[in-house]
Amino acid sequence: MHSIFRWTTALMLALGMAVTAHADDTASQIRQHTADHRMLVLGELHGTRETPLLVRQLVDDYSRDGAPVLLALELPRGENPTLRGYLASDGGAAARQRLHGRAFWTVRDDQHDGRRSRDMLALIEDLRALKARGRAIDVVGYDVNHSDGNNQTRDNRMAAELRRLYRRVPAGARMLVLTGNVHAMLQRPAGAPPEMQTRPMASLLRDLDIYSVGLQAQHGQYWGCAGTCMARSVPEQVARGPRVDTHAGRQYDLWVWMPQLSVGTLVDP
Repeated sequence: MHSIFRWTTALMLALGMAVTAHADDTASQIRQHTADHRMLVLGELHGTRETPLLVRQLVDDYSRDGAPVLLALELPRGENPTLRGYLASDGGAAARQRLHGRAFWTVRDDQHDGRRSRDMLALIEDLRALKARGRAIDVVGYDVNHSDGNNQTRDNRMAAELRRLYRRVPAGARMLVLTGNVHAMLQRPAGAPPEMQTRPMASLLRDLDIYSVGLQAQHGQYWGCAGTCMARSVPEQVARGPRVDTHAGRQYDLWVWMPQLSVGTLVDP
């Protein structure tokens, strides 16, 4: 029994180290191409274990030399007072309960869209710890508190909030935006379904110093909603490096393919 436990523990540690190494590799690819762009938009497939680790790595990398970093998450703005309080806390049980107990993190129906997971909470905790050690890091939500169901209205409002936040970012700072892959598009793709917004969120910010990255994977799963919400497979891709796109009709400035995506640990209902 003890040998099985030790073997299982060693395997889990090895898998965790592999995922962390992949996050570091992908972060290096992104940093290589983003240069000095001040607003980096990351278009994700929601609900994965790997993307929060990638974001954590990027914030760590960008803040290491003392430069301020603002991470904007696709969370309702109504979460910001609690989020701000948590980042200033000691991360203890009481502070965790105040954050984790919010309605946003305790969805009880099948419309759990993947933005809520223990992995995202772990990202917030990691950034709190970095901030406590002196890093100039802030985390903020930019999504609407209540949606009327109109995709374009929501993207308009999210873009306006990001524009407001960008104007407040000090010189020399970098702003990272984590969002769904459709919101991160610089242009609506041809053949898009009619319900898709005509002008995605990132397309409304192209006059700013924005650089949009499409986060993809060679294989694996993410948590997606199309009617019901469930684990959905990533289309298989052969191994490839990052691809820069400069075409006028591009959806992203850069495409990167992580080795694998896996569904994160959704928060308890």
